[in-house]
Amino acid sequence: MQKTEHIVEAWDTALGAKDLDAAMALYHPDATLESPLVRHLLGGEEGIVRGRENLRGFVAKVFANQPAKRRRFRNAPLTDGTRLTWEYPRQSPDGDQMDIIEMMEIEDGLIRRHRVYWGWVGVGMLSSGEHSR
Repeated sequence: MQKTEHIVEAWDTALGAKDLDAAMALYHPDATLESPLVRHLLGGEEGIVRGRENLRGFVAKVFANQPAKRRRFRNAPLTDGTRLTWEYPRQSPDGDQMDIIEMMEIEDGLIRRHRVYWGWVGVGMLSSGEHSR
């Protein structure tokens, strides 16, 4: 089994600092990311970004469009050694935040597949335009 727990801390730190290079260093060159935010920020029919270079442009837009409710209070990660998941629950010590579940598949110590599942608060924020294009 691979060690995956370091990915959570490194990814969350890069997210908080909006450090694009640090975030991209965690992804496999052929990584995919699936999220409703892909369609919202990039347009198109599919909610998937393929390849680290395409992911760089998407993540740059994510960092530039983070609403105030995109805080980083999270639950402890769960892993089986190759898959890693954790929740940013709606209820946080500082009030409601975007409710997201992160699911990552790790290969050779890098994120190969990344899926982001949104709860009702996050989906409402897309509808209201809080994640602007």
